[in-house]
Amino acid sequence: MLKNKKKHMENKDNQFHEEFIDNTADAAEVQESMAVSEEVESPEKVLKEELDLANEKYLRLYAEFDNFRRRTSKERVDLIQSAGKDVIKSLLPILDDFDRAFKSFEGKENDPAIEGVILIANKFKNALTQQGVKEMEAIGLPFDADLHEAITNIPAPSDDMKGKVIDVVEKGYYLNDKVIRYAKVVVGA
Repeated sequence: MLKNKKKHMENKDNQFHEEFIDNTADAAEVQESMAVSEEVESPEKVLKEELDLANEKYLRLYAEFDNFRRRTSKERVDLIQSAGKDVIKSLLPILDDFDRAFKSFEGKENDPAIEGVILIANKFKNALTQQGVKEMEAIGLPFDADLHEAITNIPAPSDDMKGKVIDVVEKGYYLNDKVIRYAKVVVGA
């Protein structure tokens, strides 16, 4: 029994000794990790990281505000340029009527009444031109779906007129280089 007790005591001592070694190894690891974490988490380094983060946020915010400012100023300019778009679009049929009247006046330019109508039509065209309205040229140009609206196709008078505008039924117009009315055209096939 004494032998058993002795063995039991030796086992306990060994177990205690092993636990002590494990605990000291754990403690050493903890101390090493604390030393490493102290190096990584030094106050200067933490403050520098926070400063870098704040600077980055500031630069992003400044860039976002600058983009917002540019976008709103561009929208404002576009709004000013196209503010009278609806009014001008409603005046375009009157301009078409003047053009039809000019065609009917051919050969009668000496009549004072016709000269007055031509004078009024020219003033009207000049007023629209000052507002940024330009007539769209189409005859002889290749058909462009972004500018023209095809009414019909007819056989082309020559091979070089295939796919090109042969006649304009209704003129197209630009307002400050933006299409406000598409030209209605006849295309050669």
